[in-house]
Amino acid sequence: MLSKELLEVIACPKCKGDLIYCPKMNELRCLNCKVKYRIEDDIPILLIEEAKELKEDEPCE
Repeated sequence: MLSKELLEVIACPKCKGDLIYCPKMNELRCLNCKVKYRIEDDIPILLIEEAKELKEDEPCE
């Protein structure tokens, strides 16, 4: 689980916009860029080339 402090300052590396934390999916999402970034061992992998496309109907549970 990511800390509240980290979630307050973390931003999308591509557009510098806000990221949405989806703890059950273990990922961070940028709705501006329509991408998701995985989290491994509580470390967000915020590499643009590692981002996956975010489909419109993917729930954030």
